[in-house]
Amino acid sequence: MGALNRVRTSLVAVVVAAGVGLSACGTTADDPAAGINRLSIVVPADPGGGWDQTGRAAQKAMQAADLAKSIQVSNVGGAGGTVGLAQLANEKNPDVLMVTGLVMVGAVETNKSKVRLEDTTPVARLTSEDLIVVVPASSPYQTVKELIDDIKAKGKGVAVTGGSAGGADHILAGLLLKEAGVTPDKLNDTLNYVAYSGGGESLAALLGNKVNAGISGIGEYAEQVKAGKVRALAVSGAKRVEGIDAPTLREAGYDVELTNWRGLVAPGGISDDERKTLVDLATKLHESKEWKAELDRAGWGDAFLAGDEFKTFLDEDIASVQGILRDIGLVK
Repeated sequence: MGALNRVRTSLVAVVVAAGVGLSACGTTADDPAAGINRLSIVVPADPGGGWDQTGRAAQKAMQAADLAKSIQVSNVGGAGGTVGLAQLANEKNPDVLMVTGLVMVGAVETNKSKVRLEDTTPVARLTSEDLIVVVPASSPYQTVKELIDDIKAKGKGVAVTGGSAGGADHILAGLLLKEAGVTPDKLNDTLNYVAYSGGGESLAALLGNKVNAGISGIGEYAEQVKAGKVRALAVSGAKRVEGIDAPTLREAGYDVELTNWRGLVAPGGISDDERKTLVDLATKLHESKEWKAELDRAGWGDAFLAGDEFKTFLDEDIASVQGILRDIGLVK
């Protein structure tokens, strides 16, 4: 697995090396009853963002709860997670879990990915998290309305950063502009959205005043909000968030509510026994005190769904996001 961590500078090398490295580390296929000795967790994004945090939190909790003998995490960033998704499609080892979520659902559509989430094996939905709209501490914007009004007035002159194109952050920006009267055919001409594959990059752009605002999961920006380096304008969920001095978007005058989710999928085409082993692993993770501690530490909601229930949710979410993306003009 060391090869995966050494090839981030070359996208092609990442895909090739990862496919080779992961395929060598499974035991479930040989003996499903034996459980998992060596588990690989693929984070389809660069370090520092929500997917990376989720993958490493799962690794930490599984190790502490002794759920697998060896657990390795690798980052394979690019194109809203669809590079990692393409790698998973070629994976022959069943003992591989890939972090996924709402971001990837949208990125599959906007990137016209040949490999889709429907081609994977859904294992479990793990977390939910509200999004947050922030600006640098020195910004003149004091409310989300001031920001949105300025985007309408100046168009591309106002830059908003977030995660991958078509993901939850991009969708939220589109929904806010739609609420403000920007028609779908004008969205791409109005919104200057600067996409990054990792939360660390978008945060650096904010702190360096290279962009005017940022949208991300609360966990990615919370520490900088508390430190006073960025200012929170609004949160995207149904309720205010403890420790964050910001209204909900509805309180700010926008009829918008959006909650991000993250979970785990496995390679498509694995056997029923192999699928059951991974679903059982995710269920034991969810039940462990170690995972509950990780949820509390990160401030994530417990959104656990496993196996068939997660598959049903995923199918419904894909259909919903397809409609939203068309509605706000991000896809035709």
